[in-house]
Amino acid sequence: MRWLRRPGRAAAEVLTVVIAGVVAFPLYWMVLTALKPEGEVLSANPRPWTLAPTWDNFHRVLTVSGFGRFFLNSVVVALVVVALSLVLSFLAAVALTRFRFRGRTVLLVMLLVAQMVPVEALTIPLFFVMRIVGETAPVFGVNHLGSLVLVHLAFSLPFAVWMLRGFVAAVPVELEEAAALDGASRFRFTWQVLFPIVAPGLVASSVLSFIHAWNDFLFAKTFVTVEESQTLPLAILVFFKPDQNDWGAIMAGSTLMTIPVLVFFVLVQRRLVSGLAGAVKG
Repeated sequence: MRWLRRPGRAAAEVLTVVIAGVVAFPLYWMVLTALKPEGEVLSANPRPWTLAPTWDNFHRVLTVSGFGRFFLNSVVVALVVVALSLVLSFLAAVALTRFRFRGRTVLLVMLLVAQMVPVEALTIPLFFVMRIVGETAPVFGVNHLGSLVLVHLAFSLPFAVWMLRGFVAAVPVELEEAAALDGASRFRFTWQVLFPIVAPGLVASSVLSFIHAWNDFLFAKTFVTVEESQTLPLAILVFFKPDQNDWGAIMAGSTLMTIPVLVFFVLVQRRLVSGLAGAVKG
């Protein structure tokens, strides 16, 4: 048989399936728990299946007061962070790669160091910064979605700039010189030639920025206390009770939160493949 001729490849495939199963099992258990009735969720002998699936857990989540507003707030924050992160990180990567200026190396080192600082260590200082900023620009102050956008940008940009810098540096300077000979300005080359070529890096950074902003709980809990500006992770918090947690509703809410991330990743994955193919052809 073919698998006997290539035992190394067969072992790698088996290992891949095992790793995929280990990664997928928590997702399966989350969805399963969301579909289980309350009696099975709290059973001392849980089973990896259910014979009586129910939508009651999803109904309790969707009927939470203000759930639609929480969902919309999360969408707005995530999409704004992704859009601003793509544009700003791309421009910063171009500037750090194509231009030589004093302090360039120091700035690169600062971008790298910024990724090493724990988020928890900056939460309280950022809270006071957002409160001060809110006195001048209320839309970016505490209890406003703008504060979440700024904070997520501060943590998403360093990694995005560092990653895109590699993509931009991989584009030969001769390509820009050839475009200049054809009459293309630097602005036109940047947006019509360079931007499509580095599309794979832009897509990868957008996925990370979206997931970071969408799943955020720490900043949303710290900077937002009014219900009008709360995001989706805080809606699930109501099911954590002092006497007994509603695990069915918690898993249902987590499942609902996962769906937009999966949809976004599937859409972006297609663009990532086409972007890689375009980069290879170029």
